[in-house]
Amino acid sequence: MQPSALPDLAHTYTRPMHWLATAAAMAAVVAAAGLLQPHASASASTPHPATSTQHGTVQAVAPDPAKAAFPLDCGDLGNTVAKEAPGDLDGDGRPETVAVVHCAAGLGTPPSGVYVLTQGSGATPRIVATLVDPAQQLSIGDFTVRDRVISATLLGYSSSSVPSCCPDQQEKVTWHWQNGAFIRTSETAEPSDDGI
Repeated sequence: MQPSALPDLAHTYTRPMHWLATAAAMAAVVAAAGLLQPHASASASTPHPATSTQHGTVQAVAPDPAKAAFPLDCGDLGNTVAKEAPGDLDGDGRPETVAVVHCAAGLGTPPSGVYVLTQGSGATPRIVATLVDPAQQLSIGDFTVRDRVISATLLGYSSSSVPSCCPDQQEKVTWHWQNGAFIRTSETAEPSDDGI
């Protein structure tokens, strides 16, 4: 092997002291970067329950139907939110929730109510419209909220002799917000007004 014509450079060999100095310098850079970061005003682990932020803007959260008081007379059984779907139905930028609710019965098919909820001033959502009243003795099949339109299949009975487990009539309906009211349209009937 031929010796190098270049001088031997002592600093090209690493020693433990070199690694300690490098580690200390890196720690100082990381600490300085942490001090220069802006401080957040709220902890990321504790978001506000009623709002969420996206790209610096505050957006409202749809009402939680589990917190609502529905006008159902279920006695000691309580009620069940069978289906729910959020959507900005009136275009005001604040989402509503449409909830299908019935009594928590063990047998048969209890009649359902379809309610539109908005977030009240407190923690309890407020019912602003009843689209289907449980007194109508209907249950709800397919159910969606899309593009500010509520769609549902209403299931009913042709007579009192039909077992409650097996509705024998169905009607496909939609509701949309127009001029301060929910307008109902049916495939088999003329539109009707279900105002708030």
